[in-house]
Amino acid sequence: MKCAAAVLRGIGIDWEVTEIELDPPKAGEVLVKMAYAGICHSDEHFYSGDSVPSPDMEEMMRAAGVPVPEWFPMLGGHEGSGVVEEVGPGVTTLKPGDHVAISFFPACGSCRFCVVGQTYLCDVGADIYSKDMTTDHTRRRHLGGEDLMAMMQVGTFAEYVVASERSLVRINDWIPLEAASLVSCGVTTGFGSGSVAAGTEVGDTVVVVGVGGIGMNAVQGAKAAGAKHVIAVDPNEFKREIAPSFGATHTAPDAAAALELVKELTWGVMADRVVLCPGVVPTELVMIAMMLLRKGGTCVLTGMAKVSDMMVPLVLPDMVSSCKTLKGVLYGEMNPREAMPRLLSMYEAGTLKLDELITQRYKLDQINEAMQDLRAGKNIRGVIHF
Repeated sequence: MKCAAAVLRGIGIDWEVTEIELDPPKAGEVLVKMAYAGICHSDEHFYSGDSVPSPDMEEMMRAAGVPVPEWFPMLGGHEGSGVVEEVGPGVTTLKPGDHVAISFFPACGSCRFCVVGQTYLCDVGADIYSKDMTTDHTRRRHLGGEDLMAMMQVGTFAEYVVASERSLVRINDWIPLEAASLVSCGVTTGFGSGSVAAGTEVGDTVVVVGVGGIGMNAVQGAKAAGAKHVIAVDPNEFKREIAPSFGATHTAPDAAAALELVKELTWGVMADRVVLCPGVVPTELVMIAMMLLRKGGTCVLTGMAKVSDMMVPLVLPDMVSSCKTLKGVLYGEMNPREAMPRLLSMYEAGTLKLDELITQRYKLDQINEAMQDLRAGKNIRGVIHF
């Protein structure tokens, strides 16, 4: 079938809304008619090139036997919701008419990591940047004579998505699809980072650096976990102004200002948890984050750094003598099939804000405007409404 989609042909090239060809779903696959797609900074990282290795780095990867993806042309989008249109042979968990949220981690349920509850580290997830389907390693998405790499094996910037059954989570049909689209990535990643991954406990002081689509939900997660103080750090005044409505108790324009604030709030003990969620994490921010921590504290690195940034300044004696932890986190260390329904039930109960996260709605042909607004920091979360 043919449908409209947003395609990125290379670094620094505007998104192109064009007609692509989707093959029908094969065994273990599902066709979804999209309702909403979230605009996430992860898509922007490919436009900016922050997530694309340089030619020299790719050569080093090949020499080390590491597969190098064919990045472009890329069908964008990894966050969204929709309605099942058709299922392929062998699909047992979904049927036409079911409402689904997209999961950008296709979890197999049987690898070492899935069976211990770490589906965000599933071995199948290693192939999320392959043009081949994770089901049978053939291709479904085409533009002219080229095959498309679909962002994280889904490609939600399209009217229809063909994806593995593993990449879809059924949700109750009374949940608004607009709200459901947000738990695909931003809400779950942020909420888990501020609560589960950080290990936040009742009475903690938590600093969240960067309060956009991920960080604002880290604020919600820290608050839900019982944090006493939640400090939202962002240079954007608009984001600082609304952060208290999501649970922030204090705000600061930058990490240096947060240092003095945290010192005052904690009588010099410093923060229990620090969560880094800026759109791009500068390496020097990691050192300041570690300075924000108390002895025995944990710093969670959720935001992505440039793929070329391989050296991070750290005061190693302080890490050792103060027993501080710096950890990388995917999906907030939450499991999609459990986390999405749970967060949506919190939304139903009024204990999690989703509607309020959406700052602006766009049509698919406004994708470049949406990305410009993301870069300018105008949105907490923008969504495409199909």
